[in-house]
Amino acid sequence: MLDWRNIDTVLLDMDGTLLDLHFDSHFWLEHLPRRYAELRQLEPEAAREWLHQRITREQGTLNWYCLDYWSEELGVDIPALKREVAERIAFRPQVQGFLRKLREQGLRSVIVTNAHRDGLALKLQETGLDRMVDAVICSHDFRLPKEDVRFWQQLHEVEPFNPDRTLLVDDSLAVLRSARQFGIGYLLSIVQPDSRAPARSIDEFGAIEHFDDLFPDDD
Repeated sequence: MLDWRNIDTVLLDMDGTLLDLHFDSHFWLEHLPRRYAELRQLEPEAAREWLHQRITREQGTLNWYCLDYWSEELGVDIPALKREVAERIAFRPQVQGFLRKLREQGLRSVIVTNAHRDGLALKLQETGLDRMVDAVICSHDFRLPKEDVRFWQQLHEVEPFNPDRTLLVDDSLAVLRSARQFGIGYLLSIVQPDSRAPARSIDEFGAIEHFDDLFPDDD
């Protein structure tokens, strides 16, 4: 259980933490392969397998998240294809109430995301998340993914925070490891980032199912 008296700043991942990862899972694993197959006149299963192998090669790099990179590599308009399924963008449970609570408690809340600016704009348009927090930081502006410890060093320069008094909530274990290496004092993961996927068993970090778990019996 967190002692909120020791926390001033809350850094929050977006996809899989504040927003249901189902949108992204559906887009990259279902919608893009289907539309790519249509546009390239390929067999859907062959397109799916090739895309999976090609995309996986970039895992952990900024290219993995970069819509400009994938639009150029694949010869398709990735932002436009994302807009085709924008209705699937959704909050994870209890997120809005949690963000209101942070504001009521006088804590600074900052979204820190690897999402590309185009994808981020779409999600902010659909959810209004940027109006619920104090700032939104995009790792592409630093040319480094959150998995790189240098990202946190650059973040600290533009968004001063005391690492010892900062909480990061992120569904990515690789990102949490990077933040731990930098020295962020409080780290939490998400048990079920994708509402359509099984819950995960996480031993390396504390993990929550819902954000209400962080303010229990507050009423």
